[in-house]
Amino acid sequence: MNSIHRLDMFTDRLNSDLLRYIVEHHYQPGDQLKSSEELSAELGVSIGKLREQLEGARTLGLVNVKPNRGIQLNGYSFVPAVRASLMYALASGQAHFEDFGALRTHLEAAFWHEAVGQLTAADQAHLSDLIQRAQAKLNGRPIQIPHGEHRELHLTIFSRLDNPFVTGLLEAYWDAYEAVGLSRYSDYAYLQEVWEYHARIVQAIEAGDVELGFELLKQHTDLLSHRPSVNGSPEGAPPGGVASIGQKRDTARGE
Repeated sequence: MNSIHRLDMFTDRLNSDLLRYIVEHHYQPGDQLKSSEELSAELGVSIGKLREQLEGARTLGLVNVKPNRGIQLNGYSFVPAVRASLMYALASGQAHFEDFGALRTHLEAAFWHEAVGQLTAADQAHLSDLIQRAQAKLNGRPIQIPHGEHRELHLTIFSRLDNPFVTGLLEAYWDAYEAVGLSRYSDYAYLQEVWEYHARIVQAIEAGDVELGFELLKQHTDLLSHRPSVNGSPEGAPPGGVASIGQKRDTARGE
């Protein structure tokens, strides 16, 4: 099957006149599309139907629509589609955060060697800086939860993968992590142990010991079973407040 026939097969499955038009006319990210009126006439669809299709494309992150600036094609990202579906699933109770977390755990393990092998010296320096920033927050007064650093550290490790589906799923995981409140509540001892593992993982990466880093990643993953509950308020968290992170420590502040 040649490439033209394969393209026709895929475009026929697109349930959108607009998306078929974009593919068939070989638009590239950053390209400006025609006006809504021009597209409506060329596609033979009403303005109302075109607007519905534009909204669908915008929800998927495929286009950017701004008043007086027209319609611009975005680069492909898997994140918007996954995020929209995932947030609905979490809100409706038809899926559990832990289920998606298990998928993320397997993805990180499966792509660890490929991802770490592509990190640059600048990436490694950035990971080391994230460790220092997180430790400063945990040891400061008042103590702060280093969630931003946590998210950025994991995503940085896998950032060089040339696979938008893997990176999209991993990024969506952290959006869900924030949605269920785990970025705002944590036990202090748990946080300290997590960041001790993070520091050792980064040290292994800097030393070029990918296998040691992989073993530490798996051990780090085992800590998830001790993470605060995401069913309602996390364990030990007062409703509407920030959980205590130790009787002898200050209260952690989320970012």
